Amino acid sequence: MINRRTFTKAVGLGMGATAVSLGAASNSPAAFAAGSDRPGRPAPVVPAIAPGTHTTFTDLKRVQAGVLDIGYAEAGPEHGPVVICLHGWPYDIHSFVDVVPLLADAGYRVIVPYLRGHGTTNFLSPTTVRTGQQAAIALDIIALMDALKIHKAVLAGFDWGSRAAGTIAALWPERVKALVAVSGYLIVNIPSQQNPLPPKAEHTWWYQYYFATDRGRVAMETKQYRHDLCRLVWDEVSPTWKFDDATFERTAAAFENPDYAAIVIHNYRWRLGLADGERCYDRYEQLLAARPAVTVPTIALDPALDPFLPTTDGTGYRKFFTGRYEHRVLPGIGHNAPQEAPTAFAQAVVDADHL
Repeated sequence: MINRRTFTKAVGLGMGATAVSLGAASNSPAAFAAGSDRPGRPAPVVPAIAPGTHTTFTDLKRVQAGVLDIGYAEAGPEHGPVVICLHGWPYDIHSFVDVVPLLADAGYRVIVPYLRGHGTTNFLSPTTVRTGQQAAIALDIIALMDALKIHKAVLAGFDWGSRAAGTIAALWPERVKALVAVSGYLIVNIPSQQNPLPPKAEHTWWYQYYFATDRGRVAMETKQYRHDLCRLVWDEVSPTWKFDDATFERTAAAFENPDYAAIVIHNYRWRLGLADGERCYDRYEQLLAARPAVTVPTIALDPALDPFLPTTDGTGYRKFFTGRYEHRVLPGIGHNAPQEAPTAFAQAVVDADHL
């Protein structure tokens, strides 16, 4: 999920996160802003809705793009400005089920793809290496944009999706109008992953080390263990989110993809330096290893109750964003930011587009 180098740097600063009650949240953009470098154009205010207001997508599509046949949800006017929302692990497109109608009503064409190995997204060839590394996932999204003839879009994501969006913004800024990045700068630097974290932080990452073992791999390949493990992660990383069983099961259906276990296991093993990346992505990973700056307009979101964040002030990653920028804290919210706080997330997208 969050990049260990950024985590270690922030821990070293000795800053603790301060949780703010959910009741303090407001629909006003100013309620979430922790600082803006420059005032931008006025943005419309997104109407507030309760999380869980929507449960399904009405328009599910597929398109061949790159090495994949990508399944995705779409809403909003066909010729509206494009927003692409990217989910994380262990989640799927339903993390944005409340965000999408808010953005569509605001005039955006919203696209939410299943990442490789999830839901209805499948590989076109059985011989393609099932890699979960960051460059591969980012290039999947570039291929999707090309297939849909989208030159430029606002990218918004969390967890794996935030990393993919940040990677695209860093390497292909001409394709990104603006960025909403939960947890800030998550681009992975493999050598830094060898540095230990404080024990409490390592404990939070328990599943990452589990996946480094054959037991963890077999668990992800076994339906019931996979289901229960992912449900446990949901419970741990979103401590105040009162979701019901049906909400989890709608997402858990995406874990039945035949490549799910392979992609997830490779992603975490690769990030720890325990699995090689695919050679066709080497040149991109070399560029990413240099920690390139993100120059596009960005709003960084830190959920106040996300256990992966040692601090929510954004100072650990601020230097990586060199364009127009805001940092916001989501009070009372855990790791699954868009599903737990859809109004605040949608507002961040609209505001980023107006920076």
